Amino acid sequence: DVQLQASGGGLVQAGGSLRLSCATSGLSFDDSAIAWFRQVPGKQREGISCISMTGGVPWYEDSVKGRFTISSDNEKNTVYPQMNSLKLEDTAVYYCAAALRIIVSMMQLPSSYDYWGQGTLVTVSS
Repeated sequence: DVQLQASGGGLVQAGGSLRLSCATSGLSFDDSAIAWFRQVPGKQREGISCISMTGGVPWYEDSVKGRFTISSDNEKNTVYPQMNSLKLEDTAVYYCAAALRIIVSMMQLPSSYDYWGQGTLVTVSS
C-alpha cells in the first residue's frame, strides 16, 4: 500500500523560509518521480517542482525558480522542498505526489501522478 505523508507547513512571514517533507512508503522510490503541487481555493492545483529519482535535472515552475530547491533522501524515501524568500502569493495547501513513470514535459500536470499525499498548509503573512 503506497502512502505519501506531507508535513512541515505552517505560518511564516514574507521573506522567510520553510522546509516541507514528503515521506513515502510502499513505493519503489528509486524508480519514481516525486512532485509538489499547491492549491488555493477556487484555483486549479498548480505543479511547482518535481524530482525524478532516476536522474535528470529537477523541474521548477517559473514562479518558484531560484527560491525553492527540491532534494531527496533516498535512504529515508523522503523528498524535501526547501522554500526560501517566501511571498504572500505562496500561501496555499501544498501536496506531494508520486509517479511510477514520468514524462518530463508533463511533470507539471496532476494527471501524470499515481499517488497523492494529504495537503499541508503554508501561510505566508506580511
